[in-house]
Amino acid sequence: MKRFFLQLAAAVTFFTRIPLWRWVNIPSEYFSEIIYLWPLTGWITGGVTALAWWGFSSVFPPMLAIILALGTRTLLTGGLHEDGLGDFIDGFGGGKNKDDILRIMKDSHTGNYALIGMIFYYLININSLLSMPNELVGVMLLTADPLSKMCTALMMNFLPYARTASESKSKMVFKKTDFVQFSFMIIAGLTPFCIFVKTTIWIAVIAPLIVVIIIKNYSHKKIGGYTGDICGATALIAESSLYIFTLLILRLIG
Repeated sequence: MKRFFLQLAAAVTFFTRIPLWRWVNIPSEYFSEIIYLWPLTGWITGGVTALAWWGFSSVFPPMLAIILALGTRTLLTGGLHEDGLGDFIDGFGGGKNKDDILRIMKDSHTGNYALIGMIFYYLININSLLSMPNELVGVMLLTADPLSKMCTALMMNFLPYARTASESKSKMVFKKTDFVQFSFMIIAGLTPFCIFVKTTIWIAVIAPLIVVIIIKNYSHKKIGGYTGDICGATALIAESSLYIFTLLILRLIG
């Protein structure tokens, strides 16, 4: 149990700005063992985002409440996934080969592709959530986060890392999960969605899974594996696809 809690502390420290390192001494080796706990950290980030939306929506108009809730999550994660999405769009949008793509993704400058992509990302999320019934918005903010992180963790288990450890931004390579960890990862990712979302919408899970398969195959073809930027981008794109597909289902059964 001690190992699990140290791994969880490492995951929370890595994927959020919560400073657990101030109170818990986390050995560096635990940070490479946190893939399976990424969906569980989504319970925290998704829960805070949903709570923020609930608080803001009691004071502000719906659109502003959604924008502030998404901004709260960005502050909580330090923009980790948004940075990945921008670098992913820049790299694959402007890179002609593997070396180009990896070089551009590692560049700290933000290009036109990233700027345009981030605008589209937020417009899609804000408008998708705004178009849903008010009682569903908080539920989707809560459940989409762990589900999209589960999908990304799945991809990481089936692709090699495209760089060496010394070339990565975090200076390490995550370890693949074993059967028990893999099972825990799936349960952690799906449980909130299955509990809080109506069964008529469960089919929406197909959308992020398709997104992960597409990005996995495309990344493998272009650079032979994944990077941290690809993981962050996959989580956000999978989340957006869940919102869009959920909205489509609501319109079809509506």
